[in-house]
Amino acid sequence: MNKIQKKSVQRRLMTKAALLLTVLFLSVGCKEKAAKSMASSTVANAEGLNAAIKKAEPGDVIVMSNGVWKDVEIKFRAKGTKDQPIILKAETAGGVSIEGASYLKFAGEYLVAEDLHFKNGHTPSKSVIDFRISEDEIAFNCTVTNCVIEDFNQMHRDETDLWVQFWGRHNTLSNSYIAGKTNRGPTVRVNLEGIESMNNYHQIVNNHFGPRPRKGGASAETIQIGNSFTSMAPSYTMVENNLFEECNGEVEIISSKTNFNEFRGNVFYNSEGSLVTRHGNYCTIDGNYFINDSNNTNVGGIRIVNSGHWVINNYFFNIKGEKFRSALAVMNGIPKSPQNRYNQVTDVVVAYNTYVDCVSPWQFGVGTNIDQKDVLPKSEIRSARPIRTTVANNVIYNEVGDPSPVFEHDKADGVLFKSNVINNQGVAFKDFDGGIQVASLELKEISKNIMLPTGVPSSVEPYEGFDFNTITKDLFGNSRANNNMIGATLKADVPNPNILDKTKYGADWYSNVVETKEPTTHAVASVSELQQKIDAAASGDIISLATGVYELDKSLKINKTITIQSAADDRAQIVFSGAVETPVFELNPKGLLTLNGVVLKGNGENYAFATLKENMSNHFGLTVSNCDVSDFAYALRVYREAYAEKITFTKTAFDNCENGLELSEETLDKGDYNTEYLTITDCTFNNIKQNVVDYYRGGYDESTIGGNLLIANSTFTNSGGHEKNKTLLNHRGIVNVNIKDNTFKNNPVKFVSVLWGAKNNEHSNNTISHSGEIKVQENLEMTLMY
Repeated sequence: MNKIQKKSVQRRLMTKAALLLTVLFLSVGCKEKAAKSMASSTVANAEGLNAAIKKAEPGDVIVMSNGVWKDVEIKFRAKGTKDQPIILKAETAGGVSIEGASYLKFAGEYLVAEDLHFKNGHTPSKSVIDFRISEDEIAFNCTVTNCVIEDFNQMHRDETDLWVQFWGRHNTLSNSYIAGKTNRGPTVRVNLEGIESMNNYHQIVNNHFGPRPRKGGASAETIQIGNSFTSMAPSYTMVENNLFEECNGEVEIISSKTNFNEFRGNVFYNSEGSLVTRHGNYCTIDGNYFINDSNNTNVGGIRIVNSGHWVINNYFFNIKGEKFRSALAVMNGIPKSPQNRYNQVTDVVVAYNTYVDCVSPWQFGVGTNIDQKDVLPKSEIRSARPIRTTVANNVIYNEVGDPSPVFEHDKADGVLFKSNVINNQGVAFKDFDGGIQVASLELKEISKNIMLPTGVPSSVEPYEGFDFNTITKDLFGNSRANNNMIGATLKADVPNPNILDKTKYGADWYSNVVETKEPTTHAVASVSELQQKIDAAASGDIISLATGVYELDKSLKINKTITIQSAADDRAQIVFSGAVETPVFELNPKGLLTLNGVVLKGNGENYAFATLKENMSNHFGLTVSNCDVSDFAYALRVYREAYAEKITFTKTAFDNCENGLELSEETLDKGDYNTEYLTITDCTFNNIKQNVVDYYRGGYDESTIGGNLLIANSTFTNSGGHEKNKTLLNHRGIVNVNIKDNTFKNNPVKFVSVLWGAKNNEHSNNTISHSGEIKVQENLEMTLMY
């Protein structure tokens, strides 16, 4: 071997050795880096948490020690990678309670927060969880999962916040439970202000959206995607496989206000409202369930506004809502509509859906208000009917025949009906040139609320409209490639999908199922133990008052569900000598009082029932029966921002009070009101000077369709003499009013009531003597909210 060959061999050996050393060094380095990336640090307080976030690197896991974290403002500012995200989690799932004035904000990439429980507090900012820290610090590819937010409400109902606010792109909310929002603002909002938040492809998946109580006004959606001002922007947000249970905040459960959003496989269960394509275009609504297990007439389905939507493979059961809340509500638009109002419906497809026992399931021209042109500006008149819209290959089954399966609030002359089938029990209906055919169908029960129609005639062939070939699967994922059929399902021989199995949604460590328990009865015989027993009682318990007189000088605080009743037919009496403007019963947040068989007497300057003047962070409720209420400045006073889902008086006498039932302080005219249902039956009102019944909703908002007033079988005498407007019963702006079977005698007023004829205001079988008249005014001039 010559010198040149030896040097060549040596070089090769040296190169191989160098490569081996390099590989060894890189291997050791990678192991060290991997070990570092697997680092887990446990933190016990906000200072430790902030320090851990500040030094976090890809793959790090930051563990929050179990316990209560109060007044903690978490700014999760870091950058992970797709393969090595940075994780912020609880020591054990659900073991960390984030309370007080607290929030969690993200900025960076590939960050994950999991297993956290937000409760007993509120956010001091505009969001509880926010996918940005500032306009310049935004989150991308970040995830919130397996978390719970419940009752995390602001102290004031009018204060707006959001519980989850999306910015950036590719962020996810998954497998979480969210419930109990009572204040103004959607529960979840997707924002598109800024180019970095458009084309966002966010995912809202596998969550359980638990009960959202009625708010008594607008701005209480569960999910809002975009807003009026970004409504033409592309979003591509996916909302999939979520359970929406009793989401009753307002008429819109989901408000889609941007383009190209998808809603797939969701379950809407006993929720008073609808999935609404409020602004924006080209939504896909595919394979969702809309279930009503009750006789509730407010449970809705899908409401369509704007263009290019596809509504396919959806199942509707027992939807009894009408107009805005019908199973399918297709709205009229405003010609040349302003950006924040209602665009005309065009180029929509409604195909392969199944409707079982739904009231007039297809309603067109919803919201038409041509008859209100005298009191509304031209820019508010919804006269543009839907056009170029196809309704095809759907199945309707009615246990009771429906004369109007298609209800035309305005003409549906721009709608093409093709290859639809109905079982209508022989009741005649308009078939739209054969576009809806009669068939004798039967139901196969898959579960309590999934009944699938069978027996569609083979002669009814699916209509093949443009792009219908893209509808490749049915509700259960079966292929439509061969032997395609109309309706949401190709066959009825399917296993129960268990859509209401709550373990399939939300956080795996949390359940909202509460075991019912028998109430405990607490006997009370003296005034000294009355508040003590109320405080000691569990929510749902009963306070039983022995016969006698209870001389009370301080308000009884009600902050739980409680029943107070007389133990015997000889009713207990509460004589109240409390200070001016203080109530016998102080109704606090979550205070739901039932009072039965009790006599209440005041001193002429105090109140029988009243809410807090402020900080009503949650709802109250009141039911009064078989009681006497006399000598108070107010029988009931509900202050602004206080709200009850139901206030009921039955078989109760009101006598010698300066004011009766006062629920009229929501004067900001934003569509809000103080209770959803005010019910007065079999009562007497005598010598009530003013505000005999004063229940107010101000502000023109066509999508706020409450409240509800029923006055029946009651007697009003010698009342209303101090009313400045000379009207006995004041309910201006309340949409649903029924005054029936009452007696009005010797009331020094001009009007018993002024009804809003254009809405659901009605009266019948009332006896009126020396008490003015009941007037019907067709249209009311109201302040526009927009």
